[in-house]
Amino acid sequence: MTHALRARLSAVGIVSAVLAGCVSATANTEKERASRPPNVVIFFVDDMGYSDIGSFGSPSIRTPSLDQLAAAGQKWTNFYSASAVCTPSRSGLLTGRLPIRSGTEASQNGPAVFFPFSKGGLPGSEITIAEMLRARGYATAAIGKWHLGHLPEYLPNRQGFDQFFGIPYSNDMDATDLFLGYGTEINEERPDPAKYNVPLLRNEEEVERPIDQFTMTSRFTEEAISFIENYADQPFFLYLAHPLPHVPLFVSESFRGRSAGGYYGDVIEELDWSVGRVNEALERTGIEKNTLFIFTSDNGPWLIMRQHGGTAGPLREGKGTTWDGGMRVPTIFSWPGRINPGVVTTSGTSLDLLPTIAALTGAKAPSDRRLDGVDISATLQTGDTSATNARPIFFYRKGEIYAIRQGSYKAHFITESAYLPDTERTTHNIPLLFDVQLDPGENFNVADKYPDVVAHLIRLREEQASSIKPVENQLDRYDQADRDAYFSAYSW
Repeated sequence: MTHALRARLSAVGIVSAVLAGCVSATANTEKERASRPPNVVIFFVDDMGYSDIGSFGSPSIRTPSLDQLAAAGQKWTNFYSASAVCTPSRSGLLTGRLPIRSGTEASQNGPAVFFPFSKGGLPGSEITIAEMLRARGYATAAIGKWHLGHLPEYLPNRQGFDQFFGIPYSNDMDATDLFLGYGTEINEERPDPAKYNVPLLRNEEEVERPIDQFTMTSRFTEEAISFIENYADQPFFLYLAHPLPHVPLFVSESFRGRSAGGYYGDVIEELDWSVGRVNEALERTGIEKNTLFIFTSDNGPWLIMRQHGGTAGPLREGKGTTWDGGMRVPTIFSWPGRINPGVVTTSGTSLDLLPTIAALTGAKAPSDRRLDGVDISATLQTGDTSATNARPIFFYRKGEIYAIRQGSYKAHFITESAYLPDTERTTHNIPLLFDVQLDPGENFNVADKYPDVVAHLIRLREEQASSIKPVENQLDRYDQADRDAYFSAYSW
């Protein structure tokens, strides 16, 4: 063998050894990641209607990223938010507890959500998903809309999040000279961000005011990707709560005019792009198979905003009501290789996320307080629905139980239209009863046909009401003069 040949063979051997080492290192890295507790991503949108994405029935809005997740993961068709409006919905999701237990459910005459004049917030005594997972060694980040108190003691960094980049409340707040209701200003197709003096915070520092809402979706997406890339080698919890499609609607130039669903469709399609970008980051970092990805909305569509408010499809009413259109929301779970793919028709709720995440990550759920959600991990992993079939779901509004669903049946004790100055409230001495599996539009009252079901749900209402212990209502913490001054800029 010549010297040159020996040199070439030696070089080949070195390269082969290096490649083998790289393959071995990659395999070891993948094995290490697979042995870690799963990452958790909650992708939370604002005011998206039940039928605003393709896989839930939209005939005109293109959502390929969400549709792909729904096809490969689990699509839940009977999943409910914790409330029909922003603040209590977010409180319920993060704590696994009905908002009335933490004082974040509106009282009869108080604000429905936190405003810039509010002095309250989610109490520090509550335990969030972030606090639970941080105790398990997770890195945690909240990106997007918070809306659980804007004062420093209530911001995400005080509620278990290592990082926060977002806005403290809804994107329509701190507005000037704004006509609400059925008006036109909030529904402009190219609104002026300066009309909404909403601050952008990094942790507890204001870095921009007003935030440029045209770039909001893309900036929050890039921040989420950066977090994923920075923490790919350890377990993390990412709470990405986009402020849209809550009005006023803003969309980047690259998505403007793209959707057959109009300006609202443009916004939804950019959010779908965000879903795709986040999942690309999970794939690129090699952690998609060890990441539980959850997509859902905080409540139903704001129908009074007409074509800027989305659609609930076959469901009745929308945001602000306890009809299904107000609280049944499009929901998808994805975890490649770990979730049993399919369509789940049993009922679930965002209150279930905390106990379910605890079970899947090995984190310790709070045991010193009552949780209102149930662990649905068996449904996710095997399709077993025994944990969800029998449990009741309670629909609260203004501190009262307006409705209860158990199994296929939903009883309405009080009905009321969306929150407007002229809302109509009706108390039903004999509750309305609907089979919402057969009648998702809640059109046909069958109370006279099933009196035993009605009686059972009445008993459940009484038992549930007795389990609620009075706490300070955080939404009622404000000065009347500050509230009057704030709303002086609004008209109806």
